[in-house]
Amino acid sequence: MVIANLISYVLVLTGALNWGLFGIFNFNLVSAIFQGPRAVGAIIVYSLIALAAIWLIISPIITNGALKLRGDRVVRDESKA
Repeated sequence: MVIANLISYVLVLTGALNWGLFGIFNFNLVSAIFQGPRAVGAIIVYSLIALAAIWLIISPIITNGALKLRGDRVVRDESKA
C-alpha cells in the first residue's frame, strides 16, 4: 500500500504541475509530450492521474484515516531477548 500511495502522489503532483502550467502559461505539458490532448498516451496519463487522485481519496478511508508513505518499522527490544 505504501508503494501505491507514493506512485499516486507522484501522479497527482504531475497533474497539479500540468494544471499550473496550463493556468499560468497556457501550456499543456502532457499534450506537448504526446503531440495532442486526445492522443492515446495523453488519455492514458490523464486516466492514471484521475485514478491516482481517487486512490488518495479512498486510501485513508480503507486504513482508518492513515495515509502511509513509509513502511511499518518493527522495533526489537533487546532487553527482552
